[in-house]
Amino acid sequence: MRVGILTGGGDCPGLNAVIRAAAKTLFTGGVEVLGFRDGYRGIIEKDWMPIDKRAISGLLHRGGTILGTNNRDNPFNFPVKTPEGNTEYCDASNQLLANMRELKLDSLISIGGDGTLSIARELVAKDKDTHIVGVPKTIDNDLAATDQTFGFDTAVATATSALDKLHSTAESHHRVMVLEVMGRYAGWIALWSGFAGGADVILIPEIPWSLESIIEKIEDRQKEGKPFSIIVVAEGTPGPDGKQVIRERIEESGDPVRLGGIGQVVGALVEQATGMETRVTVLGHIQRGGSPSPMDRILATRFGVAAAELAMSGRTGMMVALKGKKIVSVPLDDATKKPSFVQPENEVVQAARSTGICFGD
Repeated sequence: MRVGILTGGGDCPGLNAVIRAAAKTLFTGGVEVLGFRDGYRGIIEKDWMPIDKRAISGLLHRGGTILGTNNRDNPFNFPVKTPEGNTEYCDASNQLLANMRELKLDSLISIGGDGTLSIARELVAKDKDTHIVGVPKTIDNDLAATDQTFGFDTAVATATSALDKLHSTAESHHRVMVLEVMGRYAGWIALWSGFAGGADVILIPEIPWSLESIIEKIEDRQKEGKPFSIIVVAEGTPGPDGKQVIRERIEESGDPVRLGGIGQVVGALVEQATGMETRVTVLGHIQRGGSPSPMDRILATRFGVAAAELAMSGRTGMMVALKGKKIVSVPLDDATKKPSFVQPENEVVQAARSTGICFGD
Protein backbone atom coordinates (compact mmCIF):
# COMPACT_ATOMS: atom_id res chain seq x y z
CA MET A 1 0.00 0.00 0.00
CA ARG A 2 1.18 3.54 -0.78
CA VAL A 3 -0.15 6.72 0.86
CA GLY A 4 0.70 10.35 0.11
CA ILE A 5 0.73 13.30 2.50
CA LEU A 6 0.54 17.02 1.70
CA THR A 7 0.12 20.26 3.61
CA GLY A 8 -1.80 23.17 2.10
CA GLY A 9 -2.82 26.71 2.97
CA GLY A 10 -1.08 28.83 5.59
CA ASP A 11 1.42 27.18 7.88
CA CYS A 12 0.76 26.71 11.58
CA PRO A 13 2.38 25.01 14.57
CA GLY A 14 1.69 21.28 14.62
CA LEU A 15 1.86 20.43 10.91
CA ASN A 16 5.07 18.45 11.34
CA ALA A 17 3.56 16.63 14.31
CA VAL A 18 0.69 15.43 12.09
CA ILE A 19 3.11 14.27 9.38
CA ARG A 20 5.19 12.43 12.00
CA ALA A 21 2.23 10.70 13.64
CA ALA A 22 0.60 9.72 10.35
CA ALA A 23 3.86 8.33 8.99
CA LYS A 24 4.64 6.37 12.16
CA THR A 25 1.17 4.81 12.09
CA LEU A 26 1.47 3.97 8.39
CA PHE A 27 4.90 2.44 8.91
CA THR A 28 3.39 0.11 11.51
CA GLY A 29 0.95 -1.06 8.86
CA GLY A 30 3.74 -1.68 6.36
CA VAL A 31 2.68 1.26 4.17
CA GLU A 32 5.01 3.21 1.89
CA VAL A 33 4.69 6.99 2.45
CA LEU A 34 5.28 9.80 -0.04
CA GLY A 35 5.36 13.49 0.88
CA PHE A 36 4.27 16.03 -1.75
CA ARG A 37 5.96 19.40 -1.69
CA ASP A 38 4.05 22.69 -1.57
CA GLY A 39 0.54 21.33 -1.39
CA TYR A 40 -1.35 20.10 -4.44
CA ARG A 41 1.33 21.56 -6.71
CA GLY A 42 3.58 18.71 -5.63
CA ILE A 43 1.21 16.14 -7.13
CA ILE A 44 0.63 18.10 -10.33
CA GLU A 45 4.37 18.56 -10.88
CA LYS A 46 5.35 15.16 -9.44
CA ASP A 47 7.50 16.86 -6.86
CA TRP A 48 7.64 14.44 -3.96
CA MET A 49 9.98 13.00 -1.38
CA PRO A 50 10.01 9.59 0.30
CA ILE A 51 9.04 9.82 3.94
CA ASP A 52 10.94 7.31 6.02
CA LYS A 53 11.85 7.04 9.69
CA ARG A 54 14.83 9.31 9.21
CA ALA A 55 12.74 12.03 7.55
CA ILE A 56 10.40 12.32 10.53
CA SER A 57 13.05 12.22 13.23
CA GLY A 58 12.84 15.26 15.53
CA LEU A 59 9.66 16.63 13.96
CA LEU A 60 7.38 16.69 16.99
CA HIS A 61 8.54 20.03 18.34
CA ARG A 62 9.36 21.73 15.02
CA GLY A 63 7.13 24.49 13.67
CA GLY A 64 6.25 24.87 10.00
CA THR A 65 6.13 21.90 7.62
CA ILE A 66 8.96 19.89 6.08
CA LEU A 67 6.81 19.49 2.97
CA GLY A 68 6.30 23.19 2.31
CA THR A 69 2.91 24.76 1.68
CA ASN A 70 1.13 27.51 -0.21
CA ASN A 71 -2.37 28.91 -0.64
CA ARG A 72 -2.18 29.84 -4.32
CA ASP A 73 -2.23 26.55 -6.22
CA ASN A 74 -5.84 25.42 -6.55
CA PRO A 75 -5.75 22.51 -9.05
CA PHE A 76 -9.07 23.66 -10.50
CA ASN A 77 -7.60 27.12 -11.19
CA PHE A 78 -3.91 26.38 -11.46
CA PRO A 79 -1.40 29.14 -12.36
CA VAL A 80 0.90 28.39 -15.29
CA LYS A 81 3.66 30.63 -16.65
CA THR A 82 3.54 31.28 -20.40
CA PRO A 83 6.73 31.58 -22.53
CA GLU A 84 6.16 35.34 -22.46
CA GLY A 85 6.35 35.34 -18.68
CA ASN A 86 2.64 35.91 -18.10
CA THR A 87 0.46 33.86 -15.79
CA GLU A 88 -2.50 31.94 -17.13
CA TYR A 89 -4.92 29.75 -15.20
CA CYS A 90 -6.11 26.30 -16.18
CA ASP A 91 -7.92 23.31 -14.73
CA ALA A 92 -5.12 20.91 -13.72
CA SER A 93 -7.34 18.61 -11.68
CA ASN A 94 -7.33 15.87 -14.35
CA GLN A 95 -3.53 15.96 -14.39
CA LEU A 96 -3.45 15.71 -10.61
CA LEU A 97 -5.77 12.69 -10.60
CA ALA A 98 -3.80 11.04 -13.40
CA ASN A 99 -0.55 11.54 -11.49
CA MET A 100 -2.09 9.98 -8.37
CA ARG A 101 -2.99 6.92 -10.46
CA GLU A 102 0.44 6.83 -12.09
CA LEU A 103 2.11 6.95 -8.67
CA LYS A 104 -0.23 4.15 -7.54
CA LEU A 105 -1.43 6.10 -4.53
CA ASP A 106 -3.98 4.14 -2.54
CA SER A 107 -4.86 7.21 -0.48
CA LEU A 108 -3.90 10.82 0.13
CA ILE A 109 -3.84 12.60 3.50
CA SER A 110 -4.56 16.28 2.88
CA ILE A 111 -3.74 18.57 5.83
CA GLY A 112 -5.17 22.07 5.58
CA GLY A 113 -7.88 24.60 6.25
CA ASP A 114 -11.17 25.26 4.50
CA GLY A 115 -9.56 25.94 1.11
CA THR A 116 -7.39 22.82 1.08
CA LEU A 117 -10.21 20.63 2.37
CA SER A 118 -12.70 22.07 -0.15
CA ILE A 119 -10.32 21.09 -2.93
CA ALA A 120 -10.09 17.58 -1.44
CA ARG A 121 -13.88 17.36 -1.44
CA GLU A 122 -14.08 18.48 -5.08
CA LEU A 123 -11.45 15.93 -6.15
CA VAL A 124 -13.31 13.08 -4.46
CA ALA A 125 -16.57 14.26 -6.06
CA LYS A 126 -14.87 14.32 -9.47
CA ASP A 127 -13.40 10.83 -9.19
CA LYS A 128 -15.06 8.39 -6.80
CA ASP A 129 -12.08 6.04 -7.09
CA THR A 130 -9.76 8.68 -5.61
CA HIS A 131 -9.25 8.18 -1.88
CA ILE A 132 -8.56 11.32 0.16
CA VAL A 133 -8.88 11.93 3.90
CA GLY A 134 -8.56 15.35 5.49
CA VAL A 135 -6.93 16.77 8.59
CA PRO A 136 -8.21 20.20 9.75
CA LYS A 137 -5.57 22.87 10.23
CA THR A 138 -5.90 26.55 11.09
CA ILE A 139 -4.75 28.86 13.85
CA ASP A 140 -8.09 30.68 13.43
CA ASN A 141 -10.09 27.78 14.93
CA ASP A 142 -12.95 28.59 12.56
CA LEU A 143 -13.85 25.14 11.18
CA ALA A 144 -17.28 24.17 12.49
CA ALA A 145 -16.87 20.41 12.01
CA THR A 146 -14.22 20.15 14.75
CA ASP A 147 -14.31 21.55 18.26
CA GLN A 148 -10.72 22.74 17.95
CA THR A 149 -7.91 22.82 15.41
CA PHE A 150 -4.24 22.39 16.20
CA GLY A 151 -2.22 25.60 15.96
CA PHE A 152 -4.90 27.59 17.76
CA ASP A 153 -3.55 26.92 21.26
CA THR A 154 -0.03 27.99 20.24
CA ALA A 155 -1.32 31.16 18.54
CA VAL A 156 -3.29 32.06 21.68
CA ALA A 157 -0.22 31.46 23.83
CA THR A 158 1.88 33.70 21.57
CA ALA A 159 -0.69 36.51 21.69
CA THR A 160 -1.10 36.14 25.44
CA SER A 161 2.66 36.38 25.93
CA ALA A 162 2.67 39.59 23.89
CA LEU A 163 -0.09 41.02 26.08
CA ASP A 164 1.88 40.20 29.22
CA LYS A 165 4.78 42.24 27.85
CA LEU A 166 2.58 45.11 26.67
CA HIS A 167 1.02 45.41 30.13
CA SER A 168 4.27 46.42 31.76
CA THR A 169 5.17 49.08 29.21
CA ALA A 170 1.59 50.40 29.09
CA GLU A 171 1.53 50.82 32.87
CA SER A 172 4.98 52.43 32.97
CA HIS A 173 4.14 55.07 30.36
CA HIS A 174 0.42 55.48 31.11
CA ARG A 175 -0.46 54.53 27.57
CA VAL A 176 -3.21 52.77 25.69
CA MET A 177 -1.81 49.71 23.95
CA VAL A 178 -3.64 48.19 20.98
CA LEU A 179 -2.70 44.65 19.90
CA GLU A 180 -3.95 43.43 16.51
CA VAL A 181 -4.08 39.65 16.23
CA MET A 182 -4.91 37.20 13.46
CA GLY A 183 -8.08 35.16 13.06
CA ARG A 184 -9.49 36.20 9.69
CA TYR A 185 -13.24 36.69 10.05
CA ALA A 186 -13.47 34.88 13.40
CA GLY A 187 -12.59 36.35 16.79
CA TRP A 188 -11.38 33.24 18.58
CA ILE A 189 -7.71 34.24 18.96
CA ALA A 190 -8.61 37.75 20.13
CA LEU A 191 -11.22 36.43 22.57
CA TRP A 192 -9.08 33.73 24.17
CA SER A 193 -5.82 35.70 24.29
CA GLY A 194 -7.58 38.83 25.50
CA PHE A 195 -9.28 36.86 28.26
CA ALA A 196 -6.06 35.08 29.24
CA GLY A 197 -3.94 38.23 28.96
CA GLY A 198 -6.17 40.50 31.01
CA ALA A 199 -7.20 42.88 28.24
CA ASP A 200 -9.55 45.72 29.11
CA VAL A 201 -11.22 45.81 25.69
CA ILE A 202 -11.64 42.98 23.16
CA LEU A 203 -12.93 43.79 19.68
CA ILE A 204 -14.01 40.90 17.43
CA PRO A 205 -15.80 40.67 14.06
CA GLU A 206 -18.89 39.06 15.57
CA ILE A 207 -19.77 41.90 17.97
CA PRO A 208 -20.37 45.43 16.60
CA TRP A 209 -18.50 48.10 18.55
CA SER A 210 -18.64 51.84 19.10
CA LEU A 211 -15.87 54.26 19.99
CA GLU A 212 -18.02 55.69 22.77
CA SER A 213 -18.11 52.36 24.57
CA ILE A 214 -14.32 52.00 24.40
CA ILE A 215 -13.75 55.56 25.66
CA GLU A 216 -16.15 54.97 28.53
CA LYS A 217 -14.15 51.91 29.57
CA ILE A 218 -10.84 53.79 29.42
CA GLU A 219 -12.24 56.73 31.42
CA ASP A 220 -13.67 54.38 34.04
CA ARG A 221 -10.23 52.87 34.50
CA GLN A 222 -8.70 56.31 34.90
CA LYS A 223 -11.23 57.11 37.64
CA GLU A 224 -10.12 53.91 39.37
CA GLY A 225 -6.52 55.10 39.34
CA LYS A 226 -5.49 52.99 36.34
CA PRO A 227 -4.08 55.43 33.75
CA PHE A 228 -3.42 52.78 31.10
CA SER A 229 -5.51 50.33 29.06
CA ILE A 230 -5.01 47.28 26.85
CA ILE A 231 -7.11 46.71 23.72
CA VAL A 232 -7.03 43.48 21.67
CA VAL A 233 -8.58 43.63 18.21
CA ALA A 234 -9.02 40.79 15.71
CA GLU A 235 -7.78 41.59 12.20
CA GLY A 236 -11.21 40.95 10.66
CA THR A 237 -13.07 43.34 12.94
CA PRO A 238 -14.93 45.96 10.88
CA GLY A 239 -14.14 49.63 11.40
CA PRO A 240 -16.63 52.11 12.83
CA ASP A 241 -18.21 52.37 9.36
CA GLY A 242 -18.98 48.64 9.41
CA LYS A 243 -16.45 47.86 6.67
CA GLN A 244 -13.49 45.55 7.13
CA VAL A 245 -10.06 47.10 6.81
CA ILE A 246 -8.12 45.52 3.93
CA ARG A 247 -4.35 45.89 3.73
CA GLU A 248 -4.03 44.64 0.15
CA ARG A 249 -5.45 42.32 -2.47
CA ILE A 250 -3.45 39.60 -4.21
CA GLU A 251 -5.70 38.45 -7.01
CA GLU A 252 -3.65 35.41 -8.01
CA SER A 253 -4.01 33.98 -4.51
CA GLY A 254 -6.73 31.50 -3.60
CA ASP A 255 -7.50 33.86 -0.74
CA PRO A 256 -6.90 37.30 -2.29
CA VAL A 257 -7.96 39.52 0.63
CA ARG A 258 -5.19 40.47 3.06
CA LEU A 259 -6.77 41.84 6.20
CA GLY A 260 -4.88 44.29 8.38
CA GLY A 261 -4.93 47.84 9.63
CA ILE A 262 -7.87 47.82 12.03
CA GLY A 263 -5.43 48.19 14.93
CA GLN A 264 -4.15 51.47 13.52
CA VAL A 265 -7.71 52.68 12.96
CA VAL A 266 -8.72 51.92 16.56
CA GLY A 267 -5.50 53.39 17.96
CA ALA A 268 -5.88 56.68 16.06
CA LEU A 269 -9.51 57.07 17.11
CA VAL A 270 -8.75 56.34 20.77
CA GLU A 271 -5.80 58.75 20.88
CA GLN A 272 -7.81 61.51 19.22
CA ALA A 273 -10.78 61.04 21.57
CA THR A 274 -8.86 60.67 24.84
CA GLY A 275 -5.64 62.58 24.28
CA MET A 276 -3.80 59.57 25.74
CA GLU A 277 -0.63 58.38 24.08
CA THR A 278 -1.56 55.26 22.14
CA ARG A 279 0.67 52.63 20.59
CA VAL A 280 -0.31 49.87 18.16
CA THR A 281 1.35 46.46 17.83
CA VAL A 282 0.52 44.13 14.96
CA LEU A 283 1.56 40.65 16.01
CA GLY A 284 1.40 39.20 12.49
CA HIS A 285 2.99 35.96 11.39
CA ILE A 286 4.77 35.35 14.67
CA GLN A 287 1.45 33.72 15.63
CA ARG A 288 1.99 31.08 12.92
CA GLY A 289 5.59 30.27 13.76
CA GLY A 290 7.58 28.52 16.42
CA SER A 291 7.30 25.28 18.31
CA PRO A 292 3.75 23.98 18.92
CA SER A 293 2.42 24.01 22.46
CA PRO A 294 2.05 20.69 24.31
CA MET A 295 -1.71 20.74 23.67
CA ASP A 296 -1.18 21.30 19.94
CA ARG A 297 1.42 18.53 19.77
CA ILE A 298 -1.03 16.12 21.37
CA LEU A 299 -4.00 17.12 19.20
CA ALA A 300 -1.91 17.09 16.00
CA THR A 301 -0.54 13.65 16.87
CA ARG A 302 -4.01 12.28 17.57
CA PHE A 303 -5.24 13.71 14.25
CA GLY A 304 -2.28 12.17 12.39
CA VAL A 305 -2.88 8.71 13.85
CA ALA A 306 -6.61 8.85 13.07
CA ALA A 307 -6.00 10.07 9.50
CA ALA A 308 -3.54 7.23 8.84
CA GLU A 309 -6.04 4.70 10.17
CA LEU A 310 -8.73 6.12 7.88
CA ALA A 311 -6.36 5.91 4.91
CA MET A 312 -5.44 2.30 5.64
CA SER A 313 -9.10 1.35 6.05
CA GLY A 314 -9.85 2.51 2.50
CA ARG A 315 -12.31 5.20 3.50
CA THR A 316 -12.47 8.42 1.51
CA GLY A 317 -14.13 11.83 1.60
CA MET A 318 -13.74 11.99 5.38
CA MET A 319 -11.98 14.34 7.78
CA VAL A 320 -10.74 13.66 11.30
CA ALA A 321 -12.18 15.95 13.97
CA LEU A 322 -12.28 16.56 17.69
CA LYS A 323 -15.74 16.18 19.22
CA GLY A 324 -15.74 16.62 22.97
CA LYS A 325 -12.73 14.57 24.07
CA LYS A 326 -12.85 12.05 21.22
CA ILE A 327 -11.32 11.98 17.75
CA VAL A 328 -14.00 11.12 15.21
CA SER A 329 -14.39 11.21 11.44
CA VAL A 330 -16.85 13.46 9.62
CA PRO A 331 -17.68 13.87 5.91
CA LEU A 332 -15.63 16.48 4.08
CA ASP A 333 -18.95 17.97 2.99
CA ASP A 334 -19.69 18.81 6.64
CA ALA A 335 -16.15 20.01 7.25
CA THR A 336 -16.32 22.72 4.60
CA LYS A 337 -20.00 23.63 4.87
CA LYS A 338 -19.78 26.57 7.26
CA PRO A 339 -17.20 28.38 9.40
CA SER A 340 -17.29 28.60 13.17
CA PHE A 341 -17.75 32.10 14.56
CA VAL A 342 -17.83 33.41 18.11
CA GLN A 343 -21.42 33.74 19.26
CA PRO A 344 -22.21 36.74 21.50
CA GLU A 345 -23.73 34.37 24.04
CA ASN A 346 -20.57 32.22 24.08
CA GLU A 347 -19.64 31.18 27.63
CA VAL A 348 -16.13 32.70 27.37
CA VAL A 349 -17.61 36.00 26.18
CA GLN A 350 -20.00 36.02 29.13
CA ALA A 351 -17.22 35.12 31.58
CA ALA A 352 -15.09 37.94 30.16
CA ARG A 353 -17.94 40.41 30.56
CA SER A 354 -18.38 39.28 34.18
CA THR A 355 -14.75 40.17 34.87
CA GLY A 356 -15.22 43.66 33.45
CA ILE A 357 -13.87 43.23 29.93
CA CYS A 358 -15.53 45.53 27.40
CA PHE A 359 -16.46 44.29 23.92
CA GLY A 360 -17.18 47.74 22.57
CA ASP A 361 -20.95 47.24 22.46
